[in-house]
Amino acid sequence: MLEKEGQVRIPAGCAISGFISRDGNRICGDKIVKSISYMHDRSNGLGGGFAGYGIYPEYKDQYAFHIFYDSNEARVETERFLDKHFDVVNLSRIPTRKHPNITNEPLIWRYFVNPLPTKLTESQLDEREFVAQCVININDKINGSYVFSSGKNMGVFKAVGYPEDVGKFYRLEEYAGYAWTAHGRYPTNTPGWWGGAHPFALLDYTIVHNGEISSYDANRRYIEMYGYKCNLLTDTEVITYIIDFLNRKQKLCLEDIAKIIAAPFWSEIDSDKYSERERQKLKYFRNVFSSLLITGPFSIILGFDGGLMALNDRLKLRSMVAAEKGDMVYLASEECAIRAICPVVDRIWSPRGGEPIIVKLNEKK
Repeated sequence: MLEKEGQVRIPAGCAISGFISRDGNRICGDKIVKSISYMHDRSNGLGGGFAGYGIYPEYKDQYAFHIFYDSNEARVETERFLDKHFDVVNLSRIPTRKHPNITNEPLIWRYFVNPLPTKLTESQLDEREFVAQCVININDKINGSYVFSSGKNMGVFKAVGYPEDVGKFYRLEEYAGYAWTAHGRYPTNTPGWWGGAHPFALLDYTIVHNGEISSYDANRRYIEMYGYKCNLLTDTEVITYIIDFLNRKQKLCLEDIAKIIAAPFWSEIDSDKYSERERQKLKYFRNVFSSLLITGPFSIILGFDGGLMALNDRLKLRSMVAAEKGDMVYLASEECAIRAICPVVDRIWSPRGGEPIIVKLNEKK
């Protein structure tokens, strides 16, 4: 059994990459594997992972649960829970191939499910809240079971290893999606474990993160008041729940969410940069959601159904580069990860600290 978070201290690094086709064209997963491989030295083999959107068109109406199990006993208990709350349309092991650099793997299973109408009615919750609560309950209450992906028509694939090895292990060349994100990990406080690799996910939200959250305890205490459980033992996990809380539950747009988690300084808010109406809005956010301000160096890519968002901390203490080519938008820690898969671009730039890049699928005519 691998040691988990907090048992060893290792200096931080990490790499992130992502891209999206605004026209919704599906792109083979080997392209994101190639992109993240060009930042090999930013990680140390203790965590790699990917999120793909649009990869399950044949099951696009079902929630796709990807689950790690430490034992068959955990699998049996989890499947008993799933059968009680969901109609399981399909289940199987997630296809993998043996790789010399990926070892001590858990049991890795995939389930395509729909909430049972009777359970949904009984719960008096909307469908997405019902699914989110079920995921949190499994992760919190079933020992040795970790739901690490739970959205529709998307999936997370992660492991302990270099990301290019993780991509080969999961046979990502057999998947195609309109958007992909990737992470190469250099853990801050741990040698890493499978559940602690990025991306972190809840429903269709996924986060890959380069940096360290110095506000983690304040963020965690706030978000756990609303039923979330931070039990995957990595600070990045809380970002996913913050996004879910603000976007799905509080109905805030992504532009406003960026102003909360990477809020302008008070001195900037009071300057002539903003109109009076904008100043009042920013002051409201800083007062009401003060515990959701994420401090410390970070760059993140958020994946969601229909788009991506990239965001730096307000001081831009971590690198982030963006580029466009036709309908494609590319995001990465380093330019080389973009040039590796798109040598000639129409535009390339580095966003400012706290300035979100939000890209969504074009509306179909």
